[in-house]
Formats: sequence, C-alpha cells, structure tokens
Amino acid sequence: MGENTRTCCCECDHSEAALLARIGELAAEYRGKEGSLIQVLHMAQGIYGYLPIEVQRVIADTLDIPLAEVAGVVTFYSFFSTQPRGRHTIRVCLGTACYVRGGKKIVERIKELLDVEIGETTKDRLFTFEVARCIGACGLAPAMSIDDQVYKQVNPDKLEQILKRYYEED
Repeated sequence: MGENTRTCCCECDHSEAALLARIGELAAEYRGKEGSLIQVLHMAQGIYGYLPIEVQRVIADTLDIPLAEVAGVVTFYSFFSTQPRGRHTIRVCLGTACYVRGGKKIVERIKELLDVEIGETTKDRLFTFEVARCIGACGLAPAMSIDDQVYKQVNPDKLEQILKRYYEED
C-alpha cells in the first residue's frame, strides 16, 4: 500500500483525460457494491498515482455517492495521498530511541539536502519525505528507511552517500 506508481503498458494513453476515463470505467464496475469505496480508491491511486479532487469527483459521480464521503475516506486513511508522491519514500524514525539518538538531526539534514518539508515530495518527484513513530530498529537507532530498505545508525554525514545511490539508479 505504501508506494504509489502508475500502472504502465506500452500502448496506454497516459493523458489526464484517459486516466480519468479509465478510473471512471473501473469505478462503474463497483457501482452499487456495498463497501467497495476503499478498493476503488486503491485501484484509482494505482492508476493515477495519487487522489486529487478531480479523481475523487469521478469516483463519487460514478459510484453515485457524495464527494464529501469520498474525500472523508481519502483524508482519513494515511495510505491515500492527495498530492503527487515520489518514486521513493523516505521515512525517518522519531520513536523514542531514534529521537534521543539523533533522529531530529536526520530530519533536519534531509530537509536541507532535499529542500523538502515533512509530508512533501521533492520537485523532481524522486522522494516523498515522511516521519514514522517506529520502524522496529530501536537497538540500532537512529534509523530511517527508503522504500523497504532500512538504514541503521544513521548520522547526518551519511545521508548524502545514502541518497546518492537513489539518484544514480534513476
């Protein structure tokens, strides 16, 4: 559920109108099916990449439910995003062990290096930056993750080297 990527195939039309039409077609398959909104939202986010108001409106209209209901679900669940997301998600742990061992310094250095605030995506859409309450690496704090890779005993001086790997592979 964490990463948001557009579904891709060589002959797909990736114009906004085509993506919205595809979401409308998909939602129509679930019209009248009780409890299908979250499933439709997940699929729509997979197609579009995130859930801006235009996508929410298509879903609401197609499912014949109020836009406020769709928006309420989107904003309630953290796995839905109303903003474009980066190709990679950085999560810095700010649980107790990580916080007292320098997690806040990691956050500040990432903000500086990437020119991004918590909850935002970099201008190049390579990274989305988040904080977490615990990522399960307390014994080797401070820790952070990028996608599914956990980095332990991170210090601000290691960050440029860690991030460089992701720039090189893209």
